[in-house]
Amino acid sequence: MKAGQKIKFNFANDEKEGVIERLTDKKVYLRVDFPRHKNKLVIRKITDLEAAVESNKKKKKEKEKEKGKKEKKEKKEKK
Repeated sequence: MKAGQKIKFNFANDEKEGVIERLTDKKVYLRVDFPRHKNKLVIRKITDLEAAVESNKKKKKEKEKEKGKKEKKEKKEKK
């Protein structure tokens, strides 16, 4: 993670996207746009964000695998 990088994180049962403003040893400061609060500063623990980022990567990989399996099935059905 670097300052200026965009990252997605969980916020109140929703997924928000923010820009990393500042990093410390244990915390990350994110700038997030909410409907009524533009450029709100949100503070999260690094460990929480890393866990969320890894779970998002796993979800993407699973979706790609499912998509590939569906495409293979469709090709077999067409033959």
